[in-house]
Parts: sequence; structure tokens; C-alpha cells
Amino acid sequence: MASTMLSVASATPSASLTLQENLKTKLKLGTSDQTTATLLRKEKRNPSIKTKTCGRITMAVAVNVSRFEGVTMAPPDPILGVSEAFKADTNEMKLNLGVGAYRTEELQPYVLTVVKKAENLMLERGENKEYLPIEGLAAFNKVTAELLFGADNPVIQQQRVATVQGLSGTGSLRLAAALIERYFPGAKVLISSPTWGNHKNIFNDARVPWSEYRYYDPKTVGLDFDGMLSDIKAAPEGSFVLLHGCAHNPTGIDPTPEQWEKIADIIQEKNHIPFFDVAYQGFASGSLDADASSVRLFAARGMELLVAQSYSKNLGLYAERIGAINVVCSSADAAVRVKSQLKRLARPMYSNPPVHGARIVANVVGNPDLFKEWKDEMELMAGRIKSVRQKLFDSLSAKDKSGKDWSFILKQIGMFSFTGLNKAQSDNMTNKWHVYMTKDGRISLAGLSSAKCEFLADAIVDSFHNVE
Repeated sequence: MASTMLSVASATPSASLTLQENLKTKLKLGTSDQTTATLLRKEKRNPSIKTKTCGRITMAVAVNVSRFEGVTMAPPDPILGVSEAFKADTNEMKLNLGVGAYRTEELQPYVLTVVKKAENLMLERGENKEYLPIEGLAAFNKVTAELLFGADNPVIQQQRVATVQGLSGTGSLRLAAALIERYFPGAKVLISSPTWGNHKNIFNDARVPWSEYRYYDPKTVGLDFDGMLSDIKAAPEGSFVLLHGCAHNPTGIDPTPEQWEKIADIIQEKNHIPFFDVAYQGFASGSLDADASSVRLFAARGMELLVAQSYSKNLGLYAERIGAINVVCSSADAAVRVKSQLKRLARPMYSNPPVHGARIVANVVGNPDLFKEWKDEMELMAGRIKSVRQKLFDSLSAKDKSGKDWSFILKQIGMFSFTGLNKAQSDNMTNKWHVYMTKDGRISLAGLSSAKCEFLADAIVDSFHNVE
């Protein structure tokens, strides 16, 4: 888009004046040029009109200036941005240990056999693609709550759980955050330090205040249990306490069963509301029941609680965005009301959830044969991660002659390991060794093969001892 406007001026303004000053100077010099005055008014009204003066000729050019000129460039995502950098690297030894996605020993993405079988069943049935209800697929909601709490759990039998299908773990957390913002105004959410990178974003966008409780102890590369209890106890009564049900992300450090009991004691004492993020049920230890034990402990105490679930890791349904938000209430009547409000919140957010992943989960968990096959596959995946964890520890112990104790790696659980490397050391891992990881020192063992363990150990030892 271009247009020109010409004006004959009575004097030549100084080239050092701004465009608007040029015009103002003309007027002060007594110019009666109506075109120049009109141009000044138009420029004030429309910033897309730019003026330029050359000698006795004033020219205005209308240019396209975006209404979004004030929108700044967002920083790259600290986790997903790692994969983008990895793809651009041409070094043959490069390793992507950033994103928490399972890989085979050949470091290739893996689609579970049981998922393929479930999809074949769906094709055979010729199921349609009609909209789901706002709360999601009924068969999915039933099996996902039973998988989490146990089918014979009183909270299930008494219908005290409000379950709504969500957009994986992130969407389920976001829906819960909206519930907190609307019905618990001013309530604070306590988040572990450190935590998954998206937790703070979720609560910030939902306008829910949060603060941190101590969790990781850099001196021991373990759990700061005393600090955790102290911070939870010091929080305002009635706060929401966000807990990682198993395989804490990013540290891989979980409380012991005895420690979970003490955490529950403090939360009950302060009348807090537990809020679990369960992203790795069955994938951490290889046992669905063991990985749900923390959630079931709190439910058995009669506590009301929230639980967000995801099937990205344990069924490998990363792109299907399938999960759920569960709210355990003190009565069936309360659960019905809470579910109605979760639906009300979901409607303007995304209207209703996708069906494909929900049907996969319903088919796998609801079919005894497929369910058994899934548990077997999950044990194999969890077993591979345990194997590379052990080999990495062995390689570090053999290569590091300083006497440093690397046994904390074996005490961690799940797909991640918190190496204890700082930002500068993590940068060295990437810049020198082509190992891509988050800057907090977290590595995803799910992206590591046995063949690359010694290479990774070399990189870690070098970065730890030679970079401050």
C-alpha cells in the first residue's frame, strides 16, 4: 500500500528536525499551505502515515504498520526449546535428554503394541467422530478413576469422585487452577522447589497465587524433608499443596512411605488441600498400584483432594492429549456439584475434549487381556530406564577418580535424573559435548541408550570438575 501527498513549502526546514517539527516549522513561518496542515492532522490521527521532506517538496507515504507492533518476542520454552536446538545440531554424537519422552534402545519413538491393538479394535467397530460431552468419554472417566484409586476404594464405591476428562496433565491442571481461582479466591498453591517448568505458568495464567516449599537439597542431592515440612506448616491455613504423586519432576526424588505419612499429618493439621500431579503412574516403578500409593494414602484418611492425571508417559499417548482431573469430595452430592462446575469452566476453554486417546485408554484399561499386556509393556519400559540408570552410575563411578559419591542417581526414580550440575556446567554439556538438557541439570534417562552411557558419563565428569 503506497500513496503520495505533495506540498510546496515557502522555506526549506533544517534536515535535523523531526518530521512533525518540519511541519510545525512550516506553519510557524507563515505558510498557509492547507495541504501541509492537513498532513499534520492526518499524521497525528494515523501513525501509518510517514512524512519525508526533500528541499521544497514534502512527501507523505502511507505504510503498513502492524497493530501488533507492541507485541514482543516470547522467550523459547525451556523444555521444548531444547529439542529445537538438538535438531539443528549436526554432530553425530548428539544426545537429546531434555524432553521427557520414552525412546527405544535405538533412541527411536515407541508406540506401544497394546495401543496399536486398541486402535485396531476402534477401526473394526467403525466408531464415529461425534462430539464428546463436556466431561469427556464416560467409559474413560470410569476406568481412569478406578485405575487411580482402585475399583474397590470407598471413594469410588460411594461416588465421591468428580472426574472430568482433560487435555492431558497440563489441561487437567489448568482446569483445576480455574476451579481454585473461582471458588477459593485468594487461596495460595504451594509448589515444590524445584518443580516441573509448566506448573508456575499454569497458575500464573489462572491468576492463582503460589509460593514454594523446600524440596531439593543440593548438598545431599536428596530430599530436604525437614524444610518441606516446615514450609508446608508455615503456609496459611487452607492452602493447596501441589504434590508429585510419584517420580518427582525434575529431581526423581520421592518421599518414602513413612515420609508421606508425616506429610499427610501436617496437611491435615493445617487444614490444607492436597493437590496431586500424577503423570507417571506405572511408569516410575513399573507398578500401577505402587505409584498410586501416595494418592490412596491421602484418600484413605478421608481427605478431600485434587488429582490431575496424564497418559502421555505410561501409554505413550503424547500427542493425543489425554488425561483427567479428579476431585475427591466428602459426599456424593458435593462431587456432583463440583463436576457441574468443572464442566462449566471447560465449556468456554475448549468446549469438549478429543475422543481418540480417550477410547484407547478405555479399551486398554477396560479389557482384561489388553490391560495385562499394557502392564507387561510398562514394566519393560520402566525396566529399560532402570537399566540405563544403573549403567550410568557404573560408568560415572569408574571414570570419576575424585571419590565423588554418585549413588544419588540410583536413589532417584522415574525417567529423570537430577545431576546436580549448575547452569554453566549444563551449558558445557551442550556446547562442548552436544548433550541437550534443561539448564537446571535435569536429564531424561528415557532418551539415553546403554551404548551412550559412557559418553554421557565423560561429559558429566568433565562438566562437574572443570566448569564452576
